Amino acid sequence: MIPDDYEIELTLVRLVTERGADKTVCPSEVARALGGPHPDGWGPLMQPVRRQAVRLMKAGRIAILRKGKVVDDPDDFRGIYRLSLPR
Repeated sequence: MIPDDYEIELTLVRLVTERGADKTVCPSEVARALGGPHPDGWGPLMQPVRRQAVRLMKAGRIAILRKGKVVDDPDDFRGIYRLSLPR
């Protein structure tokens, strides 16, 4: 069963908050927390996690980082990214 957006949001915010200021979380950590250790469980959650991350960044609740810098446009970034508390 795939978790709903609210459950993804709660898990994402919890993990980022637990990690603390100036620390980051990999989006796959969020997916694994929800879908378990096997790629068949967490792999399909990567896009829903990204969608929630974008929404939460727009709301000012988290930051999305690429190469250690906050992305300029959460709707238009590519590649590997990390999640953190806003700075």
